[in-house]
Amino acid sequence: MYGLPESDPESERRSWAPLLAVCAGYFMVILDVTVINVAVPVIGRELSASLTGIQWITDGYTLVLAGFLLTGGALGDRLGNRRVFCSGVAVFTVASAACALAPNTPFLVAARLVEGLGAALIVPGSLALLQQAYPGAAARSRAFGLWGSMAGIAACAGPLLGGLLVSTVGWRWVFLVNLPVGAACLVLTLRHVARSPRRADRALDWPAQCAVVAAVALLTAALNEAGRRGWSDPVVLAGVGLAVLSAGAFAVRERLARSPVLPLSLLRSRAMSGGAVIGLLFNFGFYGMVFTASLAFQHHRGFSALGTGLALFPAVAMTMFASVLSGRLSGRTGDRPLVVSGMLLAALGLAGWAAAGADAAYALLVAPMMAAGFGTSFALTGSTATVMGAAPPAYSGAASALFNTTRQVGSATGVALGGSLLASAADFDTGLRTGMAIGALAYLAAAVLAWLCVPGRRDST
Repeated sequence: MYGLPESDPESERRSWAPLLAVCAGYFMVILDVTVINVAVPVIGRELSASLTGIQWITDGYTLVLAGFLLTGGALGDRLGNRRVFCSGVAVFTVASAACALAPNTPFLVAARLVEGLGAALIVPGSLALLQQAYPGAAARSRAFGLWGSMAGIAACAGPLLGGLLVSTVGWRWVFLVNLPVGAACLVLTLRHVARSPRRADRALDWPAQCAVVAAVALLTAALNEAGRRGWSDPVVLAGVGLAVLSAGAFAVRERLARSPVLPLSLLRSRAMSGGAVIGLLFNFGFYGMVFTASLAFQHHRGFSALGTGLALFPAVAMTMFASVLSGRLSGRTGDRPLVVSGMLLAALGLAGWAAAGADAAYALLVAPMMAAGFGTSFALTGSTATVMGAAPPAYSGAASALFNTTRQVGSATGVALGGSLLASAADFDTGLRTGMAIGALAYLAAAVLAWLCVPGRRDST
């Protein structure tokens, strides 16, 4: 496997080590986005947190993660992706311990913000390190596929794991479980992942970094508030407006900078920009579906948090299977057929749920969930390979950051829109049907874009 002789078990074990290290770090990052949702009511009661404090415990992490991804990618390209990745894992692990020991709400909020910063250093380097560790196209596709499956598994396992921990050993273990995973991730990375090249001659463009942090953080905050306040609320409109202004400032600065975060020639690449938008669209559809389904199962059907996690399990199971299959098929078919077919299948799944409605028997919803989970993960491998393949090695961290930033924005948009539709619709059934139909349209748009932007079959050697 991964281009190593099958007769050499030791070499084969070594070939898995970089993948295990990177995926462990990425799994922690995504798990902490969703696992907190089940624990936060208990945390609020025990720490006597206000509503604002509870919101910051939940959203502060994702705001910092989304805002600093491009900064993490730029630092990785300049200082070495392995160094920045390990620094991120260390920061994340220490911050998780601080979260678990938090005596009050302000302390926990501050620790969550630091945890988000560590996550922003982990994610861009994760893809760059996989590209470095598996130079062959076939091996790299398998690695990207398993990396991508971590997101779906962590997102859906979060409520299940959170409910189990909170109901047995307490909410502090939601954060303590990160400690052994972080320690193992550091050991595996330092022992089995080669050092990354450093490019100290590339200066960090701090004005551009500040502008992009402001743009992404403001947009994510506005989207989070839109789910609670509505899209016409002045706070939401002001956040979107300021995000647009910050994005404009970033674009102007990139034109003037001698060392841009991402050269305009890369952004003009159809594969790079198209692949990033595809990531935004399928995260919009998938995480919108997971959020809406969670509300439907817990609040509409009366499932417990643990029962909701089990109800979502079919989607989780499909992500792992689909990622492995797409990684194996990409060398034979190329990425375009996999991304297009995955998006069409996911669109069919959400359209099926929209047709079934909110009160359909659970057995009728299993197939739509499986289709959405399978299709998203089936397409993720090819879209990841498309974006990373369009970037030269010197910009692998920045390309990974761009892809993950657009995906994060897609997730926040999907959750915000799903929440708004359920809150503003005349009844729950109408809100759910509309949300699932919009998600299906996003998947269809991604399929069209993939046909135009994702390259065909590549040399798999």
